[in-house]
Amino acid sequence: MSVYDPIAHFFDAWSRSVIEDIPFYVQEALATGGPVVELGVGTGRIAVPIARRGMRVIGVDDSPEMLRVCRARARVHGVVDLVDLRVGDLRSPPVDERVPLVIVPFRAYLHLLTDEERRHALTAARELLLPGGRLIFDVFAPGADDMSETNGLWLEREPGIDERADWDAATRTFTLRVRSEGDETAMTLAWVSPDEWRALLLESGFEILGHFGWFDRSAYKGGEDSVWVARRPL
Repeated sequence: MSVYDPIAHFFDAWSRSVIEDIPFYVQEALATGGPVVELGVGTGRIAVPIARRGMRVIGVDDSPEMLRVCRARARVHGVVDLVDLRVGDLRSPPVDERVPLVIVPFRAYLHLLTDEERRHALTAARELLLPGGRLIFDVFAPGADDMSETNGLWLEREPGIDERADWDAATRTFTLRVRSEGDETAMTLAWVSPDEWRALLLESGFEILGHFGWFDRSAYKGGEDSVWVARRPL
């Protein structure tokens, strides 16, 4: 059972305010001509808008319940034939196709808890790419103020939906809990610094094309958020 199964039915309500990344990933997808592999596709928050522009998306997620919601969303928007959903792990995605773009939105790589897992996942993503194909993902590294102000507190993220982060700066991990109307889940996530992500990408055989501080493609100048664009060499 995936940690996301218990919250799949209210995941879209929980993440409704996260919209700034959608046009960024859609534009990146359109620039490639597709098809696109999305690892951690979830409920289709990114995949369905891409498919609505006429592009095929292969979506991988370890949560059958999230994929069920994604499939329903694709059906509502008339793109179910363009959204190919597969149950699987982002460290070893069940994808034989080779594509010009792999995306990993919404900080999904934070589920990787060790450098070994990160290298494994990055290498697996590289193997899905055509020569010259790109991997694009976003991650974050929390600031000390964020951790001190939120640690151990239940906070209402959206009406009727609460979340709590228990931070461990020593191990650079945190437990995220999300609950609504009696349904709850907990997941352990981990972060590393931008310098470490850069090293991991290079070790995994990528060329780094861009490191942004936000989805407006502004250069990274410090801060919590990082958006990475890397390429499999020609």
